[in-house]
Amino acid sequence: MYSKEELKQLKKEFWEGFGVYCSQVPALKRRKSKFMLYNTKMKGVEMKFDATREGAFVILEINLPSEKARLDKFEQFEQYKSIMEKNFPEGLIWDFAYVRETGNEVCRIYTQKAGIDIHRRIQWMEFYQFMSTEMLKLEKAFKMVKEVIE
Repeated sequence: MYSKEELKQLKKEFWEGFGVYCSQVPALKRRKSKFMLYNTKMKGVEMKFDATREGAFVILEINLPSEKARLDKFEQFEQYKSIMEKNFPEGLIWDFAYVRETGNEVCRIYTQKAGIDIHRRIQWMEFYQFMSTEMLKLEKAFKMVKEVIE
């Protein structure tokens, strides 16, 4: 078990390591910004990474404050599900009512790699490889439908 401070340090080292890993990925070297993340230029839509004891997650999150607006935006993405999932042979997970740890409800479209644990440093390379390749694919899918949805 890790203390609160040890866990904070572990996560800091993990994300610093991910930054170093990404700086060495050929597909990311020529990009000014490694990933789109909060810069989707679509209100209430963000792309995120998450690394937990349950695995790695690459997420497109719709977090508009109005439930109706949030669900409408989610349905717009859902109309283009086949385009969004084109490069994801296993498909994506579509969750219209994901509840964050803070209690806020959001919509999420994501992919995950289960069976790896952030507490196991030996598995960090699996996290890094999965997160970088899957985020590039999710960004590409987002860009393909963004103009039609806006």
